[in-house]
Amino acid sequence: MTKAKSSVSTQRAQKSNSGAARKRALARSAYSADEIREIFRRFSIQRPEPKGELNHTNPFTLLVAVALSAQATDVGVNKATKDLFAVADTPQKMVDLGEERLISYIRTIGLYRNKAKNVIALSKRLISDFGGEVPKTRDELVTLPGVGRKTANVVMSMAFGEATIAVDTHIFRIANRTGLAPGKTPDAVEATLEKIIPADYLFHAHHWLILHGRYCCKARKPDCLACVIADICKAAEKTSEMPAPLVPLA
Repeated sequence: MTKAKSSVSTQRAQKSNSGAARKRALARSAYSADEIREIFRRFSIQRPEPKGELNHTNPFTLLVAVALSAQATDVGVNKATKDLFAVADTPQKMVDLGEERLISYIRTIGLYRNKAKNVIALSKRLISDFGGEVPKTRDELVTLPGVGRKTANVVMSMAFGEATIAVDTHIFRIANRTGLAPGKTPDAVEATLEKIIPADYLFHAHHWLILHGRYCCKARKPDCLACVIADICKAAEKTSEMPAPLVPLA
């Protein structure tokens, strides 16, 4: 087989495997491909340009803010980092600040001692291994102290424009509650969502789902009256009153 033919065969196999993987992912979802497209079409109308709610000034401060946000609210993190980032917005400035002074800024955030230790450690690693710059790949990001897959995905999306799905508590809850992408682990949910969300909606999907979970499909009681997908939603757990469709089916 010639090199050209081999390349074509490989591309066909990749497309076939991708199509098969998507079919398997759709089989796990409670929704058809058309219903999933409609869900994200409505999200796109509701919030055409969704934004993350963690304040930051550059990729480094974003990385620190996301690392600090574990088991904490964005509002709480923003209050703490407002003064912190005014004095330490680069890895070197953070190292120069030191762990104890860093703690004085983030003491109101849960697990602040461990987070301070990780922020100083990751700052040192950025300086020693990456020239003081935040790396752009997931494989490199997760080598940093205190940085897991979710944090890496957020940074890749918000700082570098990559289409990623960072499965936080809101996305994990929605994916399982609605049957959109059932999974026992965040990684399983992420893998399914990446395959079933239409490509033209994938970039903003992360923020649409987080904001939907934060303000509408809440943990204790979903606000179905305010939900733009209430008539499509297949969740068993719904409030008793249901609205008429807010946006007609395409």
